[in-house]
Amino acid sequence: MKGKRILVVEDEAAIRELIQFNLEQEGYTVLPAETGEEALEIAGKLSLDLIVLDLMLPGIDGLQVCKVLSSQDIPILMVTAKSSDSDIVLGLELGAEDYITKPFSLRVLVARVRAILRRRENLAGKTENIQTIIMHKGIEINTTRHTITNGDNRIDLSATEFSILEFLVKNPGWVFSRNQIIETCKNSDYPVTERSVDVQILSIRKKLGEKGALIETVRGIGYRMAE
Repeated sequence: MKGKRILVVEDEAAIRELIQFNLEQEGYTVLPAETGEEALEIAGKLSLDLIVLDLMLPGIDGLQVCKVLSSQDIPILMVTAKSSDSDIVLGLELGAEDYITKPFSLRVLVARVRAILRRRENLAGKTENIQTIIMHKGIEINTTRHTITNGDNRIDLSATEFSILEFLVKNPGWVFSRNQIIETCKNSDYPVTERSVDVQILSIRKKLGEKGALIETVRGIGYRMAE
């Protein structure tokens, strides 16, 4: 995946330069941006493989940038000092692929970047002429086209949310711990945290509407899809 083009949007120069240096050490091509306006300008001119996006930016904030650029199907790794569930869920709902909270480990950030790009490559490599449809209680998952519908309504999920829902739907009635869910839906270099799973599940439930109740919480263990 060397040579992938990554836009790093961060208004603090020291953090921006540190992220840029570490990603370039991995062989990525990094484009730095200090403001949301600058990020939108670069994204409008160049093809990007990933955006590392700080939410607290001067001028146009990161959430607005995320809303605009996610519609272009550019994966976004959200970087935020706002660690409340509501802030993170909002970013994911606006189209972010994943999130990381400040202060963060640069090794973790690089691992998240690597995991997102790998998932995108794997998805792009799937053949379009072989469609796999999974149906469960009115939810239809097309694993080839990477789409989810609930009746006539299309449900827009991030790649991570899609993987979690697909995993649970394929195994209705089975209870999985948070660690099992992450290990199944992410690569081994993804740092496991219980909170990350809870936030993703909360976002999935909200997007599914009434069907969100099918994802049941098993206290002290994890989650399951109702049979």
